[in-house]
Amino acid sequence: MQPARRGFDYAPWPVIKPSADGKDWELASMEWGFIPSYLRNRDAVEKFRNGYKDATGKFHIGYTTLNVVGEEMLDKPMFRESVLHNRCLVLSSGFYEHRHVIETGKRGQPLKTPVKYPYHITLPGQKYFLMAGIYNTWTDQETGETVDTFAIVTSRANSLMQQVHNSKKRMPTILTDALADEWTEPGLPEERILQLATYQYPTEKMMASTVAKDFLNATEPALAFTYENLSALV
Repeated sequence: MQPARRGFDYAPWPVIKPSADGKDWELASMEWGFIPSYLRNRDAVEKFRNGYKDATGKFHIGYTTLNVVGEEMLDKPMFRESVLHNRCLVLSSGFYEHRHVIETGKRGQPLKTPVKYPYHITLPGQKYFLMAGIYNTWTDQETGETVDTFAIVTSRANSLMQQVHNSKKRMPTILTDALADEWTEPGLPEERILQLATYQYPTEKMMASTVAKDFLNATEPALAFTYENLSALV
């Protein structure tokens, strides 16, 4: 079993994109974290992702592009061209999300800070599945380096993911084989792109299991772990 991988490592990830002739798919390695074309170099990318202080000492917050909101992406100039022309499929065997639970203090009062319990979400019977993505080929204008970078498309959470990812109630847009094939077709009308981007994979075909809180450092991160006081999902 492979260690869990964090999006904020901005590491390479296996992604499927249409072949040059548009008749087939090809497997590519892309950097997770969409980089818009207007960023000039890696220093600009670092500031864009992590934030920075300007000459006056004012801090400008960073911008996370690991994911893109399916309902809004066509309205975002940063993403629009990629949504229309550079749609891809992100391979996954499972993903992790945290459930936020307000627990009770020693005096019976609700604690202000929720406790986060990690879950591993899979599709039983499927070793791998496909998530909708968009990508951009970014060029470092100083070094000439060219790299494909991508973001995972997200939709509103289904009934299972509303309980697990209960802070934001979002989930990756997981596609069936037929919808995945359609997602990468060239020339899709905007209305159909939006429909696919906001597709909710059925709750009954997904499973969520609690894992240890230190799963990121575990050799078997997806190993089930039981929390005695945690209520079960319904």
